[in-house]
Amino acid sequence: MRLAVLSDIHDNVWKLDAALAAVADTDALICCGDLCSPFVVHQIGKAYAKPVHIVFGNNDGDHFRITANAARYAQVRLHGEIFTAEFGGRRIAVNHFDAIARPIVDSGRFDAVCFGHNHRFEIKRHGATLAINPGAIMGAAFGADGTREEVASTFAVYDTESGEAQGYEVTAELRVVQYRGVQYLP
Repeated sequence: MRLAVLSDIHDNVWKLDAALAAVADTDALICCGDLCSPFVVHQIGKAYAKPVHIVFGNNDGDHFRITANAARYAQVRLHGEIFTAEFGGRRIAVNHFDAIARPIVDSGRFDAVCFGHNHRFEIKRHGATLAINPGAIMGAAFGADGTREEVASTFAVYDTESGEAQGYEVTAELRVVQYRGVQYLP
């Protein structure tokens, strides 16, 4: 199975369109939160017909309308703040926050843990667990003092057969290319 992993869309509908087109051949989509506006659910639900699993992030403020919109798409499932499941024989955990996800990674209970929040692309193995932060579809990161930094607009695809993930970048021209940037390693 191939799982598309997106996070931190922050209403960037243009880059989201390009990412969704690029992952059309995957088997399921995981969103690690921060859709932001409820209308993003419509965009995902209309463009991606296979199973969609979404956890809430800190910028998904209108849970009522996000939930109402998700109910219109049989394939879209909202899972609150944490989601665990098995895909292709692999145990997967999903949470928005990197600070919460890292202890889950360190527990060794999962084959892969997907998270976002810090807008920094990272694919790194910790023992038998693969930590996957697909980065931000938004294409920006913010420091503790609020300073904005342009970062690549990225997402990942996790292959349950190989147990590996590959990063992809949505370019300014809205093309999707293999991501070759530097991984963020704390």
